[in-house]
Amino acid sequence: MNSLIKLENIYFEYPDSQFRLTIDSLSFGNSSKTAIVGTSGYGKTTLLNLIAGIISPFRGEVRINETRINELSDSARRNFRIQNIGFVFQDFKLIPYLNLLDNVLLPYRINDSISFTGDTIDRVHEISGQLGIGDKLKKFPAKLSQGEKQRVAICRALINDPQIILADEPTGNLDPQNKKRIMDLLFHTVDRYGATLITVTHDHDMLSGFEEIVDFKQYHSA
Repeated sequence: MNSLIKLENIYFEYPDSQFRLTIDSLSFGNSSKTAIVGTSGYGKTTLLNLIAGIISPFRGEVRINETRINELSDSARRNFRIQNIGFVFQDFKLIPYLNLLDNVLLPYRINDSISFTGDTIDRVHEISGQLGIGDKLKKFPAKLSQGEKQRVAICRALINDPQIILADEPTGNLDPQNKKRIMDLLFHTVDRYGATLITVTHDHDMLSGFEEIVDFKQYHSA
């Protein structure tokens, strides 16, 4: 399987912290499904942020196809992320004064590197219906449960048919029925559109559908 994402000779630390992340080499195949597991504090979320270009390593290289993400400017990394990556954040990152529809469409509102079309709205209704929130698009985040907010965040991540889906604990706030619904949709998206899925999870009940499981403790050093 060809590598879509490759991290090499990575070193990262947070200022005023003992946290250290070192990765000699780690790659993810095209159209693959990988679960990242391990104790909290080992750097799993940091890994997703490095791949997305939200943060840059102190040294080393993060490459997606032929693009060296860490060598791009801040604005170029942001454009690349919006065009190619769907990120399901653990804390949702919903805007409280926007209704659910506008939260899902936020990437189109804040960046002109992707184009809003009539098909975009159809896609919102399709995915929100699959997630069981299709009747809530006019509501505001304050009126939602934690699980519903999680599903809005997932809908936003999938709306642009991203090449890469990064999901940070996507089932952490969901009941068993909705956990299965979410994972089925993520796996279906990978299979249908040839996306690459990388999921951070503590939920070992969800691991059976992944092709590869990476225990991240080997990359963390205090």
